[in-house]
Amino acid sequence: MVQMLLNALYFIHSNKILHRDMKAANVLITKNGVLKLADFGLARAIHLNKEQSQRYTNRVVTLWYRPPELLLGERNYGPPIDLWGAGCIMAELWTRTPIMQGNTEQHQLTLISHLCGSIAPDVWPGVEKLDLFTKVTLPPNQKRRVKERLRSYVKDPLALDLIDKMLTVDPGQRIDADTALNHDFFWSDPMPTDLTRTLSSVNTSMFEFLAPPHRGRGQVQPQAAGQARVGPANQANVQSGTFDRVF
Repeated sequence: MVQMLLNALYFIHSNKILHRDMKAANVLITKNGVLKLADFGLARAIHLNKEQSQRYTNRVVTLWYRPPELLLGERNYGPPIDLWGAGCIMAELWTRTPIMQGNTEQHQLTLISHLCGSIAPDVWPGVEKLDLFTKVTLPPNQKRRVKERLRSYVKDPLALDLIDKMLTVDPGQRIDADTALNHDFFWSDPMPTDLTRTLSSVNTSMFEFLAPPHRGRGQVQPQAAGQARVGPANQANVQSGTFDRVF
């Protein structure tokens, strides 16, 4: 599944398209085992010339899958924003739940810092130039713990390494789809296999809008793109709360 997802991203990025709403709900699997990347409502064509500055909206990507550069106000972005979402989705295949479930943009940045390490110029050169860098509270002295936190779920060290590379806070250092497809995870046993036989026994749709609800299991929904930013009152609640929605 991860290989098909990255192939989809490689295809759209090669054709100068950003998805801009990567999340598990937008990844569909047919009964024949074919992955479909869905919902291109926020997608747009881009220029890949790094010397030409772009000015896109940063009010995209559902909050739980939104990369740190968008949360900090970046408007000149590209394919790395989709790879961050792919990393979250890949981890979710093992954890069975989104790995960073923030309630607000401030909360989401805090969860990212707790999992991926402090967001600072020494690990992300130029981050201090982003519009919101000085306007939000970023936890200092946080160690990177992606592999440590996810090791109990993701037993394959190569899979863990690929997730770690996709969840790099600096978008300039984040792995791209082409390089990810050449990662050792896809070229070591067990090799990727056809899902047709596995899915042939599924007789009902597992799509979230068609599947019957789970009784007694309420779940907080992520903030959709375009919703209001966090206010001072909510920031105070986030700073004083516990952060149990990070692995």
